[in-house]
Amino acid sequence: MTESKEKFPEVQGGGSLILAWQIKNKPVLVVGGGEVAAGRILNLLNADAIVTVICPAEGLNPEVRHRIAHNQVTHIDRKFEPSDLERLPSPSTPDSPLGPPAMVLTAVDDPAASTQIWKLCQAARIPANIADVPPECDFYFGSVHRDGPLQIMVSTNGKGPRLAASIRKFIGQTLPVGVGDAIERIGLLRAKLRELSPEIEEGPKRMRWMIRVSDRYSWDEMCDLSDEDMDNLLRYYKPNKVPDIDVLKAMRGGTMSPEDIDVFDGSFGFSLGI
Repeated sequence: MTESKEKFPEVQGGGSLILAWQIKNKPVLVVGGGEVAAGRILNLLNADAIVTVICPAEGLNPEVRHRIAHNQVTHIDRKFEPSDLERLPSPSTPDSPLGPPAMVLTAVDDPAASTQIWKLCQAARIPANIADVPPECDFYFGSVHRDGPLQIMVSTNGKGPRLAASIRKFIGQTLPVGVGDAIERIGLLRAKLRELSPEIEEGPKRMRWMIRVSDRYSWDEMCDLSDEDMDNLLRYYKPNKVPDIDVLKAMRGGTMSPEDIDVFDGSFGFSLGI
């Protein structure tokens, strides 16, 4: 067979498949109530999961007690039982259980008990993470930088959590100020665009136009886009143009329209007047 002359990326084994797991409104079981469990619980609540914590009351740390006191999680005051993998209580309707957990996280100082929970999860086909035991984890928690909708995770595949935290901090410090706000504005613009042109066949054009918009404006310019600016910008979608930011500013107050301005959006190179 003739070997292709094309160059393709080399396979780098030993990594993890890093995904954004949509756990919103899904039941999750946390076994344990110490410092590690508190961090796991916060990650889950940030992702809008429905969290149940199983731990004797004397094993709860102050942060977990706070979550329980403010009804952010459901607490079961006892040790784990195998039947917990079959159903979890509903926070709003205790008589109507939620069903089996979508994932299980353990953070207890009992290796034998943790391994037993791991084996039960494997048998029930429930993804599990056993704290500080990488071989008994279907997934890892990385070190996450968060700025509004922006999430950047650094993972060392369980080899160096402390180093991952240092790398995450370095990345966060190098990002532009206001990047989260810029993403919020772009997200709102995308939502407005889908309302303006919801047809399925418009999908590729919407994507290409949004790429041009994202490439055209700086972070600061994106943050400063008002609702009026976005509405004016959307007027350029049908003719498939992206105006300069100064054009949008000139249109504020309704004093000018796209027809009044000869827009050059950089799509076809440039010309020099001599």
